[in-house]
Amino acid sequence: MIGRLNHVAIATRDLAAAAERYRAGLAGPAQVSDPVPLPEHGVTTVFVDTGNTKLELLEPLGDQSPIARFLEKNPDGGLHHLCFEVPDLTAAIATVKAAGIRVLGEPRIGAHGLPVVFLHPKDCGGVLMELEQTAA
Repeated sequence: MIGRLNHVAIATRDLAAAAERYRAGLAGPAQVSDPVPLPEHGVTTVFVDTGNTKLELLEPLGDQSPIARFLEKNPDGGLHHLCFEVPDLTAAIATVKAAGIRVLGEPRIGAHGLPVVFLHPKDCGGVLMELEQTAA
């Protein structure tokens, strides 16, 4: 059911500094997208194309952002979630629920303009997982 790894998401307090770190150093020279605010998710995001996958850098949009809460517990930032592609999000949700994995909320449009849903980390070995429907 789970397809290709789409991206690894990293929470940060300073999106510009993190983007520059990857642009010039760690993945560099790497293609780094412009920042995109996603108020419905409470984040501003930047994607770093590493060639074989992407890194999604996440900065909170306000104190109520899930990323702000994550950074309260992890002040230096860090790995937030893994995103995997699925061909049919509705079927994937049914499959994971049948396996006893809790789905967090309802599907929403994600950073790539495609439907996404998150899976409870306690049901996924301690890792927050995002499922993203691949383009039709």
